[in-house]
Amino acid sequence: MQSNEKKVLLSIRDLKQWFPLGKGIYNKANDGISIDIYEGETFGLVGESGCGKSTLGRTILQVYKQTDGRTMYYGQSIDELAPEYVRHTIKNLEPMRKELLKLEEKRDKFIEEYEKLSDEQKIEKTEELRLVKKEAYDALYDITSVVGGFIVADDLKPVTEQYLKINDLSRKLHSLSLQRDDKNVILADIEYTYKDDPAKGEAKIESAKKAVSDIESEMEKVREQLKEQHAVLEKMREPLRSDPRFDKYEQWKDDGIDLARLKNEEMRQLRKDLQLIFQDPYSSLNPRMSVGQIIGEGLLAHNFFKKNSPRMQDRILKVMDDCGLAPYFVHRYPHQFSGGQRQRIGIARSLATNPKFVVCDEAVSALDVSIQSQIINLLSDLKDQQHLTYLFITHDLSVVKYISDRIGVMYLGNMVELAESQEIFDHPLHPYTEALLGAIPTTDVDQSRELQVLEGDIPSPVNPPSGCKFHTRCKYCTDICTKVAPEWQEVRENHFVACHHILEQNL
Repeated sequence: MQSNEKKVLLSIRDLKQWFPLGKGIYNKANDGISIDIYEGETFGLVGESGCGKSTLGRTILQVYKQTDGRTMYYGQSIDELAPEYVRHTIKNLEPMRKELLKLEEKRDKFIEEYEKLSDEQKIEKTEELRLVKKEAYDALYDITSVVGGFIVADDLKPVTEQYLKINDLSRKLHSLSLQRDDKNVILADIEYTYKDDPAKGEAKIESAKKAVSDIESEMEKVREQLKEQHAVLEKMREPLRSDPRFDKYEQWKDDGIDLARLKNEEMRQLRKDLQLIFQDPYSSLNPRMSVGQIIGEGLLAHNFFKKNSPRMQDRILKVMDDCGLAPYFVHRYPHQFSGGQRQRIGIARSLATNPKFVVCDEAVSALDVSIQSQIINLLSDLKDQQHLTYLFITHDLSVVKYISDRIGVMYLGNMVELAESQEIFDHPLHPYTEALLGAIPTTDVDQSRELQVLEGDIPSPVNPPSGCKFHTRCKYCTDICTKVAPEWQEVRENHFVACHHILEQNL
């Protein structure tokens, strides 16, 4: 699912979100989802209520801490955030490698025995094989994503020492960056205060500028030191390139940030980049806070402004204007607005921090049809103006078609189909997608097309069906569907589907 032309902003692999219900029972809301979300796109996510769409959106943002899998974020580099999990991996390279060797030996032995089984026995062991492979894969990725081809080094001690030097410098750079941002806020406030008479505040302005300059000079020194230490690391790689395994592992090195492995405080520092627009435009707004306070809350929390900053009102009014809200609304309260206006307030709150990625969780489903189109147009305009990336969640395919670049179809915690928006409508390849499209009401006079109803209820995510989860409602179901989960595969260019009986008439 990678693209040479598009930059991946989020790469999600085997994401699981299981909610414990007690005594080993889980609600498997998301059960192994792998997708890429490209920078600047709107990724539409559709499916019936209860399929896990909203849970996926919140889990990507780590509002719900994911149970398993990886969510790699490329909006910042690993050096910029210097998360604790990187340091932990570096300090434990040797024991982690020993554990990896055990898991790979277990995997290879299982595969050898698996190949000797009959076809019927293989079907019964398919899920166990997948889990054994995944266990070894995850252990390998945890190491190689940080150190790449260095995993083949006979002695990991020099590697560990070098990476710890780099990590120390990265942590220092991150700390200085926070200090710099804080000083910039103070400087901006001083400049704003004396904007009509700069000469009067010259001493304070120069002092504040010097404070920022001193920190930036220190940051530049640390960057140079980082560059030098990375160069030393590159020289250490050269003797290892003769090992045939080196290039294979080196390709696994990943400069993204695994959101699933961040501590709460580390994740909090990324919240300004990753925002959420809620479904209910009323209950998501604090009724005791004015519009200005609602929009400004995130700006204060993420240190865009100090409390009582003279610049903050200007910023709030600018965001309101971008979202189609009149300036005199700033002192009003949520109950004084219509549903559409309240949703604009929610959008303004989310976009105030200049995010890179926004989850729009059923952002128009609670609104009248006439208002829906206004909000969709607003979101589209803001996306272009602010270079945003959206995950647009809805149960309505007719809505998602007009805003999404690509559409993913979910069923009972799994992704069953993914393709470009028009491709999904022109060539649906999964029976579930076909059923959803057939259930869309139309005003076209077409006697050959009857409105189809997808019969049966979604099974419980606590005890999902074996094999393909859709087989209990699928008219194409055969014996294999009840026993073996279908593999996720690309069947047309950039068109992925998980089904044993792909709709060949639409290929």
